[in-house]
Parts: sequence; structure tokens; C-alpha cells
Amino acid sequence: MTTFDDRERAFETKFARDEEMAFRITARRNRLLGQWAAAQMKLTPEETDAYAKAVVQADFEEAGDEDVVRKLVGDLTAAGVDTDETAVRAALEAQTVEARRQLMQSE
Repeated sequence: MTTFDDRERAFETKFARDEEMAFRITARRNRLLGQWAAAQMKLTPEETDAYAKAVVQADFEEAGDEDVVRKLVGDLTAAGVDTDETAVRAALEAQTVEARRQLMQSE
């Protein structure tokens, strides 16, 4: 093996690791976001767990965060919670930081 091959393999490995971490952060963030929204809607612990899983699943509908934001705004509004897209996006940002912190601590 040449030095170039070793470097290429190292970059590919780092890229794969970074992509996996980004996926894990997003999944954790969505779960935390679901728990946040469930608390706003005053759901039971069982309902909270199911709702958090539903939020994680909602992220697979399309690329980006728009599907999650749309679901949360719709569900919170339907539950009579006084919220808007700005509040949901602020929670999304806060939960992203928390998810990253939790994953960094667990490694």
C-alpha cells in the first residue's frame, strides 16, 4: 500500500464515521423533540414514548427538517398548544445541541 491509499482509506473511514454520527444526532434530537412536544401536550409517559417514536419516523418522509417541523406544528396546534413554527424551530435547535452533548458523553 502506498501512503496515498492509506490516506484515502482514512478519509473514507472518517467520512463514514461522521455520517453515522450525524444520523445518530438527528435521531436522538428527534426523540428529544418528540418528548418536548409531548410535555407541551401533557401526554402520559406511554403516549410520550409512542409520540417520540412517531417524530423519529416522520423524519424519514423527506430530506431535511421540514417534515418534522410540519408534524410538530400540526400536532401541537391540534392539541390546543399555543405555538408557532418559530418556537418549534427554536426547540429543534436546542434539542440538537442536547442530542450532540448526550452522544459525546456516551462515547
